[in-house]
Amino acid sequence: MDIVKSLGHPEEIFNLFKFKMGGCRTVMPKLDYESMSESLRTCYLYLNQTSRSFAAVIQALDGELRHAVCIFYLVLRALDTVEDDMTIPLEKKVPMLNDFHTYLYQANWCFTESHEKDRRVLEDFPTISLEFRNLGQAYQDVISDICHRMGVGMAEFLEKKVGSMKEWDQYCHYVAGLVGIGLSQLFSASQLEDPEVGKDTELANSMGLFLQKTNIIRDYLEDIQVARAFWPQEAWSQFACRLEDLAESDQLTSALSCLNLLVTDALRHVPDVITYLARLRNQSVFNFCAIPQVMAIATLSACYNNPQVFQGVVKIRKGQAVTLMMQATNMGAVQSIMAQYSQEMLQRVSLTDPSRDKTLFILGVIQERTLSQATLASRTAHLSPMYLSAAMILAALSWQYLSTTAGQPPGTADMQGH
Repeated sequence: MDIVKSLGHPEEIFNLFKFKMGGCRTVMPKLDYESMSESLRTCYLYLNQTSRSFAAVIQALDGELRHAVCIFYLVLRALDTVEDDMTIPLEKKVPMLNDFHTYLYQANWCFTESHEKDRRVLEDFPTISLEFRNLGQAYQDVISDICHRMGVGMAEFLEKKVGSMKEWDQYCHYVAGLVGIGLSQLFSASQLEDPEVGKDTELANSMGLFLQKTNIIRDYLEDIQVARAFWPQEAWSQFACRLEDLAESDQLTSALSCLNLLVTDALRHVPDVITYLARLRNQSVFNFCAIPQVMAIATLSACYNNPQVFQGVVKIRKGQAVTLMMQATNMGAVQSIMAQYSQEMLQRVSLTDPSRDKTLFILGVIQERTLSQATLASRTAHLSPMYLSAAMILAALSWQYLSTTAGQPPGTADMQGH
């Protein structure tokens, strides 16, 4: 039960209760599906079916930008489904990835041979491409360009492994950095954000790389169990003969050293993330960008120096995720969250960790960027232990009652960020 996991965190219990009672609508307003065309409604259906974490924040975007980002997501989801499908032979897959952007202008193109769980976006691609062609030309140009560049990059890495740290950056650029760049250009095209947001591709790339590297680090065990390898060889070869050896119990010290090296590398993108977020002016765009980033640093903190990465699943608590989502609505709160989790990692840096000096340096930079404008004071209310105990019991009983009388609010499942 979600509330049990948060018993030691009264603020999370309060926010879970508040979210259940409708607090989610402050960051995720309800859409008017009745006013949409049938094809556009179908696209939002696919969005909710395929996105475990981004559907809610996409639907909270303002105006026509919402539809543009929805279609952008579905186009890239279709492209990603082709890349992930190991049943498609390379001689067929490589041309598909390289040419995928052209299918956006082929009204009847679809692919019915996929065995992936999200194959529906390929089978009914004509509905998605129709709504793509209904977008303004500026939106179409961005989506088509990013789709082309991403497809070419995916094809490149189909036949080679991620070797050097530089190649890790390149791979993450293709699959996530380009998403950050495309989104930024859509924000500017909508005129909800300044042109500079779309032009500064370096900051936008860092937004994507931070999220992607966090996911790759967290998903180590899941990936090696299906023979996927996204941890760069330059990193893991310093500590093991094979990547999968890090999961062996007698390799824990080496495994943690490798893990901490990669976490440190991911953290170097955080200063760019802070700079990027500080430029945003539209509230819905800020929420859309900030929420995944604070989820990511919370996840990275949970992974840092944590043996569980090699033994099971590392996820932040749902109460923690809901609290972050409800708080990350302004720059001051985001800086405070970043400061909190960087401080948590700082306190766990081992004296013997090979990456210790680099880790301390980048955490110090993050602290300087965040504590200059935000304090590390606890964001929980200063309540007496007796009051907290009573509040927790009341909240637990209320949550149990509500769970039996109402369904889950949309967008609360799996907010750990996939």
